[in-house]
Amino acid sequence: MNRKTFRCTIATVVAILFWSLGGAALVTNSDEQKEITRLAQLTHWKPGTVVADIGAGDGSYSFAAAEKVGPTGRVYATEIDPDKLKTLKAEATKRKLQNVIVVEGTADDTNLPSNCCDTIFLRHVYHHITQPQEFDKNLVRSLKPGAYLAIIDFPPNPNYSPVEGVPKNRGGHGIPQKVMVGELTTAGLQVEKTINDWSGSDYCVIFKRPNRD
Repeated sequence: MNRKTFRCTIATVVAILFWSLGGAALVTNSDEQKEITRLAQLTHWKPGTVVADIGAGDGSYSFAAAEKVGPTGRVYATEIDPDKLKTLKAEATKRKLQNVIVVEGTADDTNLPSNCCDTIFLRHVYHHITQPQEFDKNLVRSLKPGAYLAIIDFPPNPNYSPVEGVPKNRGGHGIPQKVMVGELTTAGLQVEKTINDWSGSDYCVIFKRPNRD
């Protein structure tokens, strides 16, 4: 076997190992990074920006956000599920992310401090909110004047099981964009930008809290 053939064989083996041992996860991470990068550009993040990821799940978007805002910034990662909270805390500790703060939320409150955030985002979370009026009021409370709220969600999908406890106007698993916008503008926010082709069937609506209420 000559040197060129040997190198090609090694490269092939490495590629196979890459995909079998987690390549797909890295691709997903790349997609998350792209989505966070796009969100950061639209809502003007910079080093030191304070962000909140509501319903952070496994924390992948929170951790991507933490990289964007840097060590002088801060990311609040909220969850209501006890097991997910434990996982979030353990993973943030493992990654030594001192700028990530895990917060236990409730059905009607994020439990974030008042006027704490430059941007708050909810990805595939808003359609799960069972008490939107109270929840929205508390979201607005946690935004600084002039700060942004980004809702990434999707229209009702008949192929998904219904979400228990949510208002009937959701129309199924998901939420009509018009319904979500109506609730958040009633809470005092202004629509800044709408992206209907965010990703797949997802839309993204970016709101802004007025500088003066």
